[in-house]
Amino acid sequence: MKGTMMDFPLTLVPILERAGKYFPQVEIVSRLPDRSLHRTTYGEFYRRTKRLAAALQSAGLRKGDRVATLMWNHSQHLETYFGAPVAGGVVHTLNLRLHPADLAYIATHAEDRFLIVDDVLFPLYEKFRDAVKFERVIVVPLTGKPAPPGCDNYEEFLAAAPAEFRYPPIAEDDAGVMCYTSGTTGRPKGVVYSHRALVLHTFCIGLSDNFAISHRDTILPVVPMFHANAWGLPFIAAMVGAKMIFPGPHMDPLSILELLEGEQVTFAAGVPTVWMGLLEAIEKGAGRWKLVPGLRTIVGGAAVPAALLRRFSEIGIRIQHSWGMTEMTPAGSTAVLKRHMQEWSEEKRFEVLLKQGLPMAFVEARAMSAEGEAPWDGATMGELEVRGPWIAAAYHRGEDPEKWTGDGWFRTGDVVTIDPEGYLKVADRSKDLIKSGGEWISSVDLENALMGHPAVREAAVIAIPHPKWQERPLAVVVLKDGVEASPGELREFLSTRFEKWQLPDGFVFASEIPRTTTGKFLKTKLREQYSAWKWEG
Repeated sequence: MKGTMMDFPLTLVPILERAGKYFPQVEIVSRLPDRSLHRTTYGEFYRRTKRLAAALQSAGLRKGDRVATLMWNHSQHLETYFGAPVAGGVVHTLNLRLHPADLAYIATHAEDRFLIVDDVLFPLYEKFRDAVKFERVIVVPLTGKPAPPGCDNYEEFLAAAPAEFRYPPIAEDDAGVMCYTSGTTGRPKGVVYSHRALVLHTFCIGLSDNFAISHRDTILPVVPMFHANAWGLPFIAAMVGAKMIFPGPHMDPLSILELLEGEQVTFAAGVPTVWMGLLEAIEKGAGRWKLVPGLRTIVGGAAVPAALLRRFSEIGIRIQHSWGMTEMTPAGSTAVLKRHMQEWSEEKRFEVLLKQGLPMAFVEARAMSAEGEAPWDGATMGELEVRGPWIAAAYHRGEDPEKWTGDGWFRTGDVVTIDPEGYLKVADRSKDLIKSGGEWISSVDLENALMGHPAVREAAVIAIPHPKWQERPLAVVVLKDGVEASPGELREFLSTRFEKWQLPDGFVFASEIPRTTTGKFLKTKLREQYSAWKWEG
């Protein structure tokens, strides 16, 4: 016997229709390159998105064609997020922080036909234009300048669209969005999200035990729209009709704080380095900033330092840990307390909130070691494997099939422990774990502890070959302005939390730590930089 429900495909079309019909007066605010604020509404976004879809079809877009974007976070990018998929195409966000050669490789590998690019980013496109074959280049006139020769002006492209637009047939397993991984080793790999995966992911992150987003929120995604779907925030915001604030190219702490205060943002999202910079600016401002009481922030991409979580809690800002991957659309877990944990001591609650949290509904997780599935004891490490309805089953063109197990689980490359309550704690990336004398040392734990020292702005810990112990940890430390700390002082600070054999044998003081395009510490660069490090003794 089968159910008697309607056959109603899960696609982005109903989300777009809902935004336009029920929330037409809700604002979408974008900061432009000249720092002015552009204001529009979901009603106007709805009309323009359908015009973009019609214009793309008129320009020859076929089902499954890729429409690349090279854009900052703003309302036109949001229009493209929906316009290309509801026209039957696939929006493919290019990471503007990548090297031009990498962008050329990715656009060619994805077989992008169209490119929509901000005029302020056109010089970046020119660096790789001879290596790609876009059939049509559409330039968004953020500064008001005319489009370069041979390119379309985005506004004129929309104005010339056919007056009538009808959604083409779209199946829920059709591709809607495409992103490439931001791994620090090997070539980026393409992940193609189906409409169904995008819709299910959108419903899930909106739940109160995940991102808890509603129509009453004002959302500021500091996480770029060119990386991992901006963690799904554009889709959930449109579905519930939440006010959206886009920072454009101005991502510095003061610019973000101006938006948080001026627009009274209730929810923001970004990597830990973003919030480290904001905290420093807030503390220097000495009460200048009047943020919404109880402002919620989702932090992902790397582990949250304990000192950051505590300090934000003290000033009334809630940090919520989340974990995910490009291959997961991208959210996989969030750190929220179970009911009975509310009665625990503050210290014990913080221990839970510093973990990557519980897997979201429909995300199944297991930690696998050489001996099999690791027990939920909070101590035994294993590589995290996941499966679920918005987790990739393969890469574009079938690359790296060994990333999937024989029974269909995705190997994340993250080494985790799982505690008796089911909470995940990422100990490290498998390639970043330090093996010393046959024992494993977590670089993440050492980094988070170091960043709790009052003199330390940020710290990265890497493995350096050792003649006796195989590998030993080396700490690369950036101190705060105007303060000092010695290696002995930092070792003493760590000794209260770690065994002697776990402590770094060396400390390097640097002016900065290299980062990936998504703000994570670039440890491959550090290992290369300090490969000739000589241990004493």
